[in-house]
Amino acid sequence: MLVKDFSFDLPLELIARHPVAERDGSRLMLLDRQAGSIAEDSFRALAGYLRSGDLLVMNDTRVIPARLFGRKPSGGKVEIFLLRRREGNAEQWECLLKASKKFQSGQDILLESGMSAVVLSRAADNWLIEFSGTEPFESWLEREGHIPLPPYLQRSDIQSDRERYQTVMAREPGAVAAPTAGLHITPELLAVLASQGVETAYLTLHTGLGTFQPVRVERVVDHQIHRECFRIPQETALAIAKTKHSGGRVIAVGTTTARTLEYSSQKHGSVVAEAGEADIFIYPGYQFKVVDALITNFHLPESTLLMLVSAFAGREYVLEAYREAISRGFRFYSYGDAMFIF
Repeated sequence: MLVKDFSFDLPLELIARHPVAERDGSRLMLLDRQAGSIAEDSFRALAGYLRSGDLLVMNDTRVIPARLFGRKPSGGKVEIFLLRRREGNAEQWECLLKASKKFQSGQDILLESGMSAVVLSRAADNWLIEFSGTEPFESWLEREGHIPLPPYLQRSDIQSDRERYQTVMAREPGAVAAPTAGLHITPELLAVLASQGVETAYLTLHTGLGTFQPVRVERVVDHQIHRECFRIPQETALAIAKTKHSGGRVIAVGTTTARTLEYSSQKHGSVVAEAGEADIFIYPGYQFKVVDALITNFHLPESTLLMLVSAFAGREYVLEAYREAISRGFRFYSYGDAMFIF
């Protein structure tokens, strides 16, 4: 299986550079795997396709404002991209650095509002940086950091992105990219689902920068997937077991949720309460063990996310749906429209 087998041509005007006015105002493509059909509705009509006894599992990760801008003492511009906090030290972070000249250990970086940083060491492409200032770094970060919008949006973040590039479920900070399928969910929709007997459960997977990295090999099987930190609470594991036992459907909101559930099941034989790092690579040929239905956005060509969706619904069927979405003018990527595969 070749990476180019997951390619398609997307007109640039179909890349959603801003969200729609209302979260659930996006369009929803419906893929019925049994019938092999492709239909369309609005996302706010999702409740009509769910039934009592279903379990909606969502990712409650919160995107941190991971992009920082500063200067070297010489005046040169510096961009810092936070990757992950050092365990046990709130001021030390693994980061990516970008500037006109190379960095060295011990180099100082000046930031806004009394915060500074020093480059401690380098490991592979990442740098370990320690921040210091007149207030705790994480409170400073929440105020001064920039939302790390995906590069394909080709724009700087604005104030509204602080709300709209977060799901309404977001509560566990740590992601540098949003679990975008969840961006369509609203409190009103969750209330409607609850009233008709649809259960909800949560897990955390901190989406990393690897989600945007291109697949640079020719054969799918040769790709090395990135690792992402996750946590599955006990109540979520129990809810999944209960749903499976009663004959309900486990509906994953997003590929991040699907990967986490399948990783745990593949490792233990069923979903269990645990925390760790997930590195499962799902592509056609994989047999899903937990997820019965999937809500997802439209993904980049030749991406691991498109491969996961193709594993769930079939490559030819998914690419046919993508061609149909393009012909109908659906909006693509993070701020774009959604798809429900059942």
